[in-house]
Amino acid sequence: MASQVVQFAGLSDRDRKTVTPLPSLAEGDHVEVHVRRRDGREQTLSLPPAAISAVETLLSRLLNGERVAVLTEDQELSPTDASVILGISRPLVVHRMDIGDLPFRYVGKHRRASLKDVLALKEMLDARQKAMDALAEDTEDLVVNHGL
Repeated sequence: MASQVVQFAGLSDRDRKTVTPLPSLAEGDHVEVHVRRRDGREQTLSLPPAAISAVETLLSRLLNGERVAVLTEDQELSPTDASVILGISRPLVVHRMDIGDLPFRYVGKHRRASLKDVLALKEMLDARQKAMDALAEDTEDLVVNHGL
């Protein structure tokens, strides 16, 4: 699959205040999307049950002020796209590829990593950062409270 630019979308504060949150849904509830086109035509689309959870999550995150992007698990990302998700620079992503932390393949001369592998690396980096933060707190506690 070709790489696509990762684009995040979000709602403005004004839009967040005017949008009515989706009510809590129960099993068996049916969700339809009503579309009114510019030319006045109207269309109603029924969402399959598997899509309802994704739509609920998407709307909830947007209404909480978060920015979201929709990607497929098997999507391939360029180092630039991966850097956006990982929150690190593109050269650091390439370094992670070179040292084997992030599996990739070449498409011509361009590197591509799967979203699944990028998210696995992000989970590892986040866990490592959390452990380092806890260690720093413990060290500060030893210095402040125990004079070490």
